[in-house]
Amino acid sequence: MELTSHILVVEDDGAVCEAMKALLEEQGYRVACAANGLEAFRLLKQDVLPGLILLDLSMPLMDGREFRNQQRRTPALAAIPVMLLSAEEDLPEVAASLQAAGFFAKPVEFGGLLEAIRLLGEEDVTA
Repeated sequence: MELTSHILVVEDDGAVCEAMKALLEEQGYRVACAANGLEAFRLLKQDVLPGLILLDLSMPLMDGREFRNQQRRTPALAAIPVMLLSAEEDLPEVAASLQAAGFFAKPVEFGGLLEAIRLLGEEDVTA
């Protein structure tokens, strides 16, 4: 099983998260959703660790930047790759500063996202 077969989507817009979950599940991925960084950490403590986190930046309680910074400081979670999903204009710079595996501007073009996930999975397998 490739490492990215389980994906955690961290997105505060419930409709977007559910749509992303449905589309990814149609492709054979196992998907969990969290509405913010705090909920994501709760899920990460009680569930199988995902092979990939799709992370929104603008969320209540704990935003994507804070989540990513804490994730990188948590040894058990630091190696999980993160792809940012955001409408922020400086997304390439933010992605670089957070050492994200990739980024997609919202609205996300799903075909491109699937291709990036597939390529990331191939990197995991060959690493």
